[in-house]
Amino acid sequence: MDQRALKKLVESISKSVKSFQKSEIECLIKLFNSLVKRTDGRLAKIGLDRHAFQGILHKIFGMTDDKLMDRVFFVFDKNNDNHINVNEWVKGLSVFLRGTFEEKLKFCFEVYYLNGDGYISEEEIFDMLRNSLHQYLPEEQTDEGIKELVEITLKKMDYDNDGKISFADFERAVREDTLLLEVFGPCLPEAQVQL
Repeated sequence: MDQRALKKLVESISKSVKSFQKSEIECLIKLFNSLVKRTDGRLAKIGLDRHAFQGILHKIFGMTDDKLMDRVFFVFDKNNDNHINVNEWVKGLSVFLRGTFEEKLKFCFEVYYLNGDGYISEEEIFDMLRNSLHQYLPEEQTDEGIKELVEITLKKMDYDNDGKISFADFERAVREDTLLLEVFGPCLPEAQVQL
């Protein structure tokens, strides 16, 4: 990418991304381009595929949960083309790394509602908790314990008692207890990462 094209892209992205300075956006674009070229030269015009992105989440951010990394990929991939382009990369990282509380709240909720219907269902809660806890308990003990955790979670977060957690329910619960932001598994970096 030549300097002129890079400068134009930085200007374009900086209009919608306020949490990074232009110099940081430029660095993120250069990093993106090097990551894409390193993974597969054929993707240069498309972007990062799911596998490459999960590798980045694992190596740079220490994430290990495949299901959550997959969901983070889909939240970054706003145009649903199964690739993260440079705009999605910078915009996603702006929330992921420097987002406001409200942006991170929305991000985590989007990661957690698995089927795209805008609600976190009882089944989704069960699947996420099972996925997170399966490494700590034998399978026989896991399911019963998780069923109990699902009931507790719904009692704590389902304010309108409809058997699922809406964004309004999630927001209210997290505002009352911020530890609930990542209740179904870590989907944000634990510490500030220098890229």
